Amino acid sequence: MLLDNKLLLAPIDKNIQRALDVGTGTGIWAIDFADEYPSAQVIGTDLSPIQPSFVPPNLRFEIDDASEPWVYPENHFDLIHVRSLYGAISDWPEFYRSALKHLRPGGWFDQLEMSIQFTSDDGTVTDDHVLAVWSKTFIDAGEKFGKTFRIADLAKGYMQDVGFQNVTERRFKLPIGAWGKDKKLKTLGRWNQVHCEQGIEGWAMALLTRVMGKYRSFWLKCAKVSETPKPILIFMWLEYTGRNQPLLSEGLSPLGVPGKAKIQVSV
Repeated sequence: MLLDNKLLLAPIDKNIQRALDVGTGTGIWAIDFADEYPSAQVIGTDLSPIQPSFVPPNLRFEIDDASEPWVYPENHFDLIHVRSLYGAISDWPEFYRSALKHLRPGGWFDQLEMSIQFTSDDGTVTDDHVLAVWSKTFIDAGEKFGKTFRIADLAKGYMQDVGFQNVTERRFKLPIGAWGKDKKLKTLGRWNQVHCEQGIEGWAMALLTRVMGKYRSFWLKCAKVSETPKPILIFMWLEYTGRNQPLLSEGLSPLGVPGKAKIQVSV
């Protein structure tokens, strides 16, 4: 819904041949992509084998750790897709080097990440607001165990540093609660409020207990968030960041033109 029912932002060819979904999770994105692009051979990788067995014939799932050396041929994929790997990668520059190495000339890297920093346009979210405190706690925990939650803010610089060209970044505001006047934002806000209320315990348990050692305060913190009055969520945003990255260093561009090209993506 956030992307207007698009699976990605990169303007890929409809006859794409090879696609890799890193950190596929339940596999839902890879399944939808394989259905929409039947010409593509799609691979979804994850640490856990939790994906369904009944999938499109052009899709397979593999157990793999993207932080380890990649097992695929270099210059191989037309598309590498990443979504919601914040807090999962210890060395992002190395991860991006691996992705760049395994994209074919003219291939695309597409990533969507969420900022965990709650913000507001009207100053509603002050530094001592319960959800601002949560944001800081998550960020501190990520830094402590070496897997940053701030990749939405850092990715563009990392990608440019390792050699990606023409990095395009788009940011989306995602409301919490149905306070927006726009119909789409209202619907997104309702879903996101449920997402936050029901997900907070699962997201926080390992971080607050095993990483931060806050065993006694864990349940109190969860309760405080759950009991936050709904009006306090007014004018509060989470921010999603989407990136399209064409690899245009040599060969054919996505437009089929030899040499280099600069593609600006607007959705």
